Amino acid sequence: MKDLKEKGVVKNDNSLTEKDRIVYLFFKVEKNNSGAEKIVLEDQKIMEGRLKSKPSFDINSAKTGDFIISLNDANGKEIVKQIVGDPLNPELERFGEEGLSRNKVSLQNAEFSVRYSHSEEIKVVRVEKVTTDGKQLLFTQKL
Repeated sequence: MKDLKEKGVVKNDNSLTEKDRIVYLFFKVEKNNSGAEKIVLEDQKIMEGRLKSKPSFDINSAKTGDFIISLNDANGKEIVKQIVGDPLNPELERFGEEGLSRNKVSLQNAEFSVRYSHSEEIKVVRVEKVTTDGKQLLFTQKL
């Protein structure tokens, strides 16, 4: 009864508002003959919904080859940052006679995606690769 308004309409605080949207960015990465990666933003989709949890970012958990995705405002200020495991060298599980084993597979091209809560502030996406010498900028694009 406490959730009823004056006219008998149920108030639901868990309903989606206009701001509750999730943005999906779909990328393709290709390795050329010299070993350099080329990244293309293939698609962007906005769906109604709310992320259950915000992905945590810990630079210490990044391994060589992983990608760091930065979503920035127009002035370059970081709004969201995520780590994507190395899409060109995924680790696959295999079950055989000796049990479960993990093997790295080397690919020439792959696809990966990121998702985040929609924000009008986010205007630019950047993709950096973690290297033994630090980070290498691979891709920047306005959204």
